Amino acid sequence: MIKKFNNIKKAKALFFAAAGISFLFSIFLWFTGHKEQGMYVGIWVPSICSAGSLIFAGGRS
Repeated sequence: MIKKFNNIKKAKALFFAAAGISFLFSIFLWFTGHKEQGMYVGIWVPSICSAGSLIFAGGRS
């Protein structure tokens, strides 16, 4: 049971890290003059968070 909890915790951390990296990359693109690309990458953040929520909610059924 503890091992399963650790795996879930690692997976959640992976989604959180991916969303954070995407957010930081979009800010970098925005402030280096690539505003359209920055907005496109910025849209990934809620998509990554939503995907993580759907995956983890599906495991409860």
